[in-house]
Amino acid sequence: MKYSSLLGILLIWMVGLIPYSDLNAQIIPYPLSKTDLQGEFGLKAGIPIVAAESLSTEAEFLSDYLKVSFGTPSPIVENGNGIKLRLDEGLADSLGREGYLLSIDQSIEIIAPTSTGIFYGVQTLKQLLSTTFAEVGTDQVLIPKTKIADKPRFSWRAFMLDDCRNFMGEELTKKMLDQMAMLKMNVFHWHLTDDQAWRIEIKKYPKLAQVGGTRKDTQLARGSTERVGEPQSGFYTQEQIREIIQYAKDRHIEIVPEIEMPGHAMAAIAAYPWIGSLGTTTEVPVTFGKMEDSFNVSDPRVVDFLRDVLDEVVSLFPGEAIHIGGDEVNYNPWKANDSIREFMDDNEISTPMDLQIFFTNQISTYLASKGKRMMGWNDILGHDIHNERDPSAAKAKQKLEKSSIVHFWKGDLGLVEGAAKDGYDVVNSNHWDTYLDYTYQRLPLSKSYAFDPIPEGLPKEFHSKILGLGTQIWTEYTKSESAMLKQVFPRLLAYAEVGWTEPENKNYNRFLIAVESMKNQLRLIGIEFGEY
Repeated sequence: MKYSSLLGILLIWMVGLIPYSDLNAQIIPYPLSKTDLQGEFGLKAGIPIVAAESLSTEAEFLSDYLKVSFGTPSPIVENGNGIKLRLDEGLADSLGREGYLLSIDQSIEIIAPTSTGIFYGVQTLKQLLSTTFAEVGTDQVLIPKTKIADKPRFSWRAFMLDDCRNFMGEELTKKMLDQMAMLKMNVFHWHLTDDQAWRIEIKKYPKLAQVGGTRKDTQLARGSTERVGEPQSGFYTQEQIREIIQYAKDRHIEIVPEIEMPGHAMAAIAAYPWIGSLGTTTEVPVTFGKMEDSFNVSDPRVVDFLRDVLDEVVSLFPGEAIHIGGDEVNYNPWKANDSIREFMDDNEISTPMDLQIFFTNQISTYLASKGKRMMGWNDILGHDIHNERDPSAAKAKQKLEKSSIVHFWKGDLGLVEGAAKDGYDVVNSNHWDTYLDYTYQRLPLSKSYAFDPIPEGLPKEFHSKILGLGTQIWTEYTKSESAMLKQVFPRLLAYAEVGWTEPENKNYNRFLIAVESMKNQLRLIGIEFGEY
């Protein structure tokens, strides 16, 4: 049966429903439409999962969960009775590629236009089941009957892990991918290169990881002259990266790697000093902040070097976007470098910011030739968001390629509106609202939950240019897994709901009930919440 609108689905899907109750308030993110039926469904141990071969991965996730919870295997079969997972491509117009229908009535059924929707329906079912299992080995649990029709508000729902300042490693990365999957977050932004480390193996330039992946020491605290007192080292081989990419793909998560250029580049320059602008960088920095050196983007050999790097990155990561950073470039080395000034004169480039945009467009064009879109922090637009420039040279003349994805993090919110109106796709990560390294006093859970990626007053015709949001954990001063997790949780739960749930369906009091429920569940896998 094909429905022409979500309204049509709901009119049929919600017949006979009773008003909302708090029994299932623990769903995060809260769905588009959820209403409870009368009574409960008895879910028995060993219940089969009925799914076609094309849904085997999604069925296995549910089977594994039921096996752990019941202590009894749940077989996957293609026909018969049981929990039914079913594709219906006719729902695509109303539910999109990530929506789903979940019915718990006389049986349990999840229907979706794609396997992604089926996966998200499974995640919702798992959350509904999570508080019903008192102990492993029970024969049956009772679930309140309910009907859910669901789809996300935004297509881009991202979490960023900074693996440079402190190396987090494969196990923790997979743990975060698991939590993202549970919360229906679909983009893992992986910050792999910076001044303080280069964490990705590049076979053509092995010293990037071998030299750039190690620093002698680490600044202990913001503004402090004290050091940790030991070296810090680590990087991901390409084999490890492929494994993590597959792990994410199985969870319907796209990984967007961030390979910083032209600034935040000193770890790379320490490995290959000839690619820098100063000619003096030979060690990976042990301190944090805006550093001195940047790539010498006027040198064709350096641009070729970066294209070589991107060739290997593109061959690894199958997703649409490659993030190049582009933030906080120190222009002083460019201003002081004779060859760079000569290059600017020859190409009629008047300011360092124009040189950055010129270079960024070169990279954007190159990535486009590989079937990728370039993404960068909103510094790449050319605005003086750090208030550093001479007012006479504050405005860049070069224009950023329109195919670029602008990742807003700093500046007046009017810049978001301006970028959208100029035709750019925007991901909103305003640092005051999304930076997880901030304290809970500076960014309380309530503020995280209240964040709206669409700026107030943006005309509706430009809303589609706001792809969604990202939330970021920068790890300069979160040196351990437990410290990092306490900064991330429970605020990650809030951002999941910001990205998925329609504003009219958000309710902070209901959300807090869900947070407390999930807090107890996540503690079992070693995730402790920060004091919110």
